[in-house]
Amino acid sequence: MLWLALLLPDLPLQVFTRGIVDTPLAITLGHPRPQIIAASPQARAQGVAAGQSVAAALAVAPALQLRARAPALEAEALAEVASWASAFSPRVSLSPPDAVLIEIEASLKLFGGIDAIVVSMHDGIDRLGLQARIAIAPTPLAARWFAHASQQPLPSYASLDDWQGRLAALPLELLADGTEIGASTLELLAGIGMRTLGDLSHLPRAGLARRQASAVVDVLTRARGEAPDLQSWFVPPPLYAHRIALPAPVSHTEPLLFAARRLFAGLAAWLAARHAAVDRCCLELLHERTPPTAVNIVSGTPNREENRFLLLARERLSRLELNAPVEELRLTADAPVLFAPKPDDLFGNPGQVRDDAILLLDRLRARLGADSVHLLDAASDHRPEAATTGHPSSLELASRAARRSPPHAPAHRPLWLLPQPRALDPHDIALLDGPERLQGGWWDQTDIARDYYLARGPGRALWWVFHDLAHPGAWYVHGYFA
Repeated sequence: MLWLALLLPDLPLQVFTRGIVDTPLAITLGHPRPQIIAASPQARAQGVAAGQSVAAALAVAPALQLRARAPALEAEALAEVASWASAFSPRVSLSPPDAVLIEIEASLKLFGGIDAIVVSMHDGIDRLGLQARIAIAPTPLAARWFAHASQQPLPSYASLDDWQGRLAALPLELLADGTEIGASTLELLAGIGMRTLGDLSHLPRAGLARRQASAVVDVLTRARGEAPDLQSWFVPPPLYAHRIALPAPVSHTEPLLFAARRLFAGLAAWLAARHAAVDRCCLELLHERTPPTAVNIVSGTPNREENRFLLLARERLSRLELNAPVEELRLTADAPVLFAPKPDDLFGNPGQVRDDAILLLDRLRARLGADSVHLLDAASDHRPEAATTGHPSSLELASRAARRSPPHAPAHRPLWLLPQPRALDPHDIALLDGPERLQGGWWDQTDIARDYYLARGPGRALWWVFHDLAHPGAWYVHGYFA
């Protein structure tokens, strides 16, 4: 087996820096005298460091933003990473508090080898707004320890064959990482001169058992692959619901798009892992004292494209006025449907024109509101005023209209029809074709009797005109041809 470990260093800090990256921020822990446990690069540049008191940190950085550690957000971010990693392998395991383990041996051929998987994972983690160290080993515990000991985001595979030697060279402190080994056991081992994991192989098992350190042997045998290391497989949730906490309240919608992009990347990965798509999701803006502001994002067709969701969110947020500063963003999506990506075609994508039209409709609906966008449909009526009908745009009606065969279109009907016919002087036009007599409408008290002609108007424009038979000598223009 081959295990890949995704370790999220400084996860307590990363859950707050996913939304905004240029804010001096520090994470605090403890009560009643909290201390700094993590600081952003901007804060560290101003002299803030882990272990400082809050008063000392504010003394060197008065503009420092302080947030209390949020274990619930950390667990949620770890689950989001696990959902995203499920697109690479069904064998994903959570390794709290800051790592995800993925068994990738069965996925190497599908994704093109170790290098391709690692590059894809690194790029995907970056789109989620997180930073991770990646390491690979034949056992999950060794992969986690290698990631913890590495200072590089991408691993080196040259020494993968000698992983046992590298494991023995790791410092003793890693023995407690991700295991049940306590600090007292580490102090005992350090007190007898142990410095690396390899040093522990020289200790007798009976002596460790007498000193209540038998767990050390169990952990090492699992790390070396000499004993099975059973993992609990992560199952992606049936509904997507994740949030991003902002390091500081935001009063404008423009900065929210940066954080929303992270959530849409997570949604796209969750859908890819489930081989599914959705046609709607809800982006909620959470405030401190007022109810959340819901931004419903509706697509004309089920999809799982991150950029498409972001584009529709941009249209909705651009016309939104905030009544209160935003503290967090939360994205929810349910009712996923099975989705098969369209295969590449030698002669292009025949459905691209329809997809572009649906995207345009989605953008107009997001920008103007659903009630402001209507679909036109042909009606079974020969009168020009009643030949078309409009209804609010919706996915169901659009699909139904696309499947229905269009009625026969009469000749010489312009697309630009005036709301009301306009009187004209017949000497200003030249008749080119016609007449086409349209008569009827007694059933709804709008009876007409007209002879329609194709005519040449001023500037050589093509007009659609008619002669009103009920009023001899009355001529009108009813539409224009493009």
